Amino acid sequence: MKRIKMFALVLLTSLPALPALAHHSFAMFDQTKTIELKDVTVVRFAWANPHVFLVVRSGTQTYTLEASSPALMQRMGWRFNTVKVGNKIDVAFNPLRNGKPGGSLTHARLPDGSEMVAG
Repeated sequence: MKRIKMFALVLLTSLPALPALAHHSFAMFDQTKTIELKDVTVVRFAWANPHVFLVVRSGTQTYTLEASSPALMQRMGWRFNTVKVGNKIDVAFNPLRNGKPGGSLTHARLPDGSEMVAG
């Protein structure tokens, strides 16, 4: 009986951590294709868990680009202020399979000309 109570206690205290174990795959992105957009305008740069997002505008089209976690992005040289709203940058990304405007950010060329890897 004591083992059952201990098992129940461990199980109940572990439940809040279960969502952290769930993570989506990158199957929604077509990793066999890369789209490059030049001179896009940064609309938003969201430095937040679980993934960093970069929203850019090219003409009248807006693209939402997903990147790695802030921790991984930081290891690649990115910071929360690497790009700012209004910056003109170049981006490369693996597009969404459903054809919507967006994808998985792979590279960016910043206003100073530096190249940044994003995933």
